[in-house]
Amino acid sequence: MRQVWIPKIGGPEVLEVREAPDPEARSGEIRIRVEAAGVNFADLLARQGLYPDAPKLPAVVGYEVAGVVDQAEPGSGFLVGDRVGAFTRFGGYSDTVVVPATFAFPLPPALSFEEGAAIPVNYLTAWLMLVHQGNVQKGDKVLIHAVAGGVGQAALQICLWRGAEVYGTASAAKHARLRELGVAHCIDYHRQDFEAEIRRLTGGRGVEIVLDAVGGESYRKSYRCLAALGKLMMFGISSFSSSDKRSLLAVAKGMWRMPSFKPLALLNENRGVMGFNLGHLWDRSETLAQAMKEILNLIEGGKLRPTVDRTFPLERAAEAHAHLHARRNFGKVMLKP
Repeated sequence: MRQVWIPKIGGPEVLEVREAPDPEARSGEIRIRVEAAGVNFADLLARQGLYPDAPKLPAVVGYEVAGVVDQAEPGSGFLVGDRVGAFTRFGGYSDTVVVPATFAFPLPPALSFEEGAAIPVNYLTAWLMLVHQGNVQKGDKVLIHAVAGGVGQAALQICLWRGAEVYGTASAAKHARLRELGVAHCIDYHRQDFEAEIRRLTGGRGVEIVLDAVGGESYRKSYRCLAALGKLMMFGISSFSSSDKRSLLAVAKGMWRMPSFKPLALLNENRGVMGFNLGHLWDRSETLAQAMKEILNLIEGGKLRPTVDRTFPLERAAEAHAHLHARRNFGKVMLKP
């Protein structure tokens, strides 16, 4: 099989394709010939040595794939030839993967492999924050940072399904398309202060939910955007990676600007702060399976549809990373073996 390896900390150029023996499925597992593999910002942080959950380098990263089962052990619930999507707790940047059968799901017939590989991380992250933790309701106002990104697009669709009003940050070039997709208020994070805009647009009231994967000072400002009974969902630190090269100065600034939330202030202001890390929920298999079942039902019913930005050949993984670093994507970035 072919895999994309991170041999050492560095820019996108350090990524390299290597050959390795095909893995073999064991009891309770299936082997998948990969047709599409998702690229996530966590992968970029891992390449820069900024993602503590990543395997020790050299390593193969990648959290999600879609493809065709070519080896299924008895009792797995799958057959050779089945189209599936799956979680890969690393190792997804490969043309062949082996996963526990419980980490896989049947791919809806109407979806492409690229769309299927865009489901696991993006939609589970958005679903668990908005529906499970946030209890988003009809009429709620929701601020989604990086609404044009993979998680942002999943979150937008879930909010619209629930009847919430979406405020989204994105570069100005993406605003027209975002409005067509249902974003009520677009904020240009390059030229506008999102906190001031939220205050202006809501008449000082604030929003019920904020999804923030930026980190640093953004967490502080996002918290101040909350209305009474509002919730801040923190799920990333993209500001720690300001370019495709590692900057310890950017990390230090991000850590310095990170807020400390005081219990008495939370109590008096009737606000909540929640953290979310999908990679730390692998032991909550029943919760993940139930959420995935509901997501797939909505996809099959036409309520949700993954947004795929660009697909790069496996050999051009460095370009995929550079594309995501530059925030040029609208939706999910994919690798295709």
